[in-house]
Amino acid sequence: MNQTLLIELLTEELPPKALAKLGAAFSAGIVNGLKTRDFLEADSVATIYATPRRLAVSITGVRDMSPDKMIREKVLPVSVALDKDGNETAPLRKKLGAMGVPDLALSELEKAADGKAESFFYNYRAPGIALAAGLQAALEESAAKLPIPKLMSYQRPDGATVQFVRPAHSLIALHGINIVPLTLLGLNAGRSSLGHRFLTSGEAIVIKHADDYAAVLAAEGKVIAGVDARKEKIRAELLAAAGADLVLMPEALLDEVSALVEWPVVYECNFEEEFLAVPQECLILTMQTNQKYFALTDTEGKLRSRFLIVSNIATDTPAAIIGGNERVVRPRLSDAKFFFEQDKKKTLESRLPLLDKIVYHNKLGTQAARGERVAALAGFIAGKIDSDASLAIRAARLAKADLVTDMVGEFPELQGIMGAYYARNDGEHADVALAMSEHYQPRFAGDTLPTTGTGTAVALADKLETLVGIWAIGLAPTGDKDPFALRRHALGVLRMLLEKRLTLSIGELLSAAAEQFKFLPGFKDPSADVAVFMMDRLRGILRERGFSPNDIEAVLSQNPDRLDDIVQRLEAVQAFAALPESASLAAANKRITNILKKNEEALSASGNAGVNPALLQDTAEKNLAAAVARVQPEVEAAFARGDFAGTLKTLAQLRDDVDAFFNDVMVMADDVALRNNRLALLSSLHGMMNRVADISKLAA
Repeated sequence: MNQTLLIELLTEELPPKALAKLGAAFSAGIVNGLKTRDFLEADSVATIYATPRRLAVSITGVRDMSPDKMIREKVLPVSVALDKDGNETAPLRKKLGAMGVPDLALSELEKAADGKAESFFYNYRAPGIALAAGLQAALEESAAKLPIPKLMSYQRPDGATVQFVRPAHSLIALHGINIVPLTLLGLNAGRSSLGHRFLTSGEAIVIKHADDYAAVLAAEGKVIAGVDARKEKIRAELLAAAGADLVLMPEALLDEVSALVEWPVVYECNFEEEFLAVPQECLILTMQTNQKYFALTDTEGKLRSRFLIVSNIATDTPAAIIGGNERVVRPRLSDAKFFFEQDKKKTLESRLPLLDKIVYHNKLGTQAARGERVAALAGFIAGKIDSDASLAIRAARLAKADLVTDMVGEFPELQGIMGAYYARNDGEHADVALAMSEHYQPRFAGDTLPTTGTGTAVALADKLETLVGIWAIGLAPTGDKDPFALRRHALGVLRMLLEKRLTLSIGELLSAAAEQFKFLPGFKDPSADVAVFMMDRLRGILRERGFSPNDIEAVLSQNPDRLDDIVQRLEAVQAFAALPESASLAAANKRITNILKKNEEALSASGNAGVNPALLQDTAEKNLAAAVARVQPEVEAAFARGDFAGTLKTLAQLRDDVDAFFNDVMVMADDVALRNNRLALLSSLHGMMNRVADISKLAA
């Protein structure tokens, strides 16, 4: 019979940060084990359950017996099984005996091709196995492969020592209404579980049918068994309790809190208004990180003095719970206030000597030395983008000073954010203060970019210094290993150049960064390698924006040194590719490219002279030369005004003349002068066709 299967392992409190992975792995291991052994129907559905005290899975459409299977087992090659007269050999009988069929007749074996030879095969029907046998193996396999952060040894009541993520107390294995006789971790399977540790009496909860599991636990045990169900209940209650305010609900915090409770209830708490004088990022971080609380802000993003907690206890008189949590959070907020007040007593500039005691890298010196390199580079970049170089240099020198403050020492996640607060407190220029935080941007995919010229200059300098410096000491990323986050730094640089349309030369930026590392023994400029690395990252960015690989290669194959117009070039290539003339022109351009590449020496020897009208003989080449002369001014004018789409569309006028040229004209004529003149015509056409992009890359 096909029934729902339920497996539950009841334990002591599981590690919350690992709960979701443990639940998914426990379920997947059992499902895969049963699927491999053919116990599942095609439409079987698995439901994962995981709470702080249990791992469980419910699977529909599970067979009580696996079906019989036809097995085809190789016996021996015919040349070994039979002698030269076609008689059975001793090895054949020995092999059949080992297979458990010593009396099997030769006629009952299948003779079939086996590679280049022939072999005998034994075909037989293997009877199915009972669910208990298959499930026992699947359960053991699943338990053995769980992603357990750290194994715990504990002693069973019978004295046996067991290792598991946490001590296990009971095992449920139900197939419909029937108990499947399994054992795991010294436990025998039954149908009893326990409910909520505090909201129930502690008596066993009996699951009569596998389909009833979640409903019975909720009704009798005050346990919401599904991780997602608990998470969504928490989310809904937080939103309801927030009212007109906004509740900060990072998914990671929701996940962790969902793994801490079995019956979530949201309560409102408050702290003293005086703490709001502390930067709200500090208060929010300490509430979320240390206490797992949910902060509230008004609609403008300003922190409120009330916050929300998720409790594992439902009560009509929650005063004790609320008061306890308010008492717990108060020392944390007091610490944050103390750190902030103490840090403000010293300026960021006065902290700079402390950076000379922090090693950035043993080959690259201290944070102080790094700050000077970033400052020099930031000043150079600021001048290139018409920003105040003195502000960029000042911001770069102060950028890492908050690393030695008490607040950042307690909460490293606040580096940069606190620097901005302290810089304002010190009376620094507004752009310098903002650059304290902005120079880390973008921190991750989708993060905002710096808003000021000063912030942009320092952000670029900081990332370029890391890229070139780490590469210069031989620590380029390899495979999946990127301990210095060079991929993230490269993406940050590229995003700023692209999205801010900065007219900066990548080669010049990398060379300026490389200048800062000439003090290294045996220094070898890594700029070329870093540029290739950045172009690979750029391809990824552009693919994510919807551009095709051919479009991207058409533009990037020209090795652009600036990125401010890359997107516009790609959009122009897309528009050109949609024209009916594009395929023919792309194919012609590819042909021209190959011809010119093979005749580089001839063109060079002729001094790359222009087209001589007197040497034009065939009608087709005269028409093409005239068309090129006519279209060239239009192309140049469109390109000069940045109309890349117009530049490429203008080329469409040439299709018929280009096609006729290749149909009627022999480029490689015997007459050297004639040949070189035709090559010059193609060279002129090639240069015009590839002003925006190498359209030959669009050819199929």
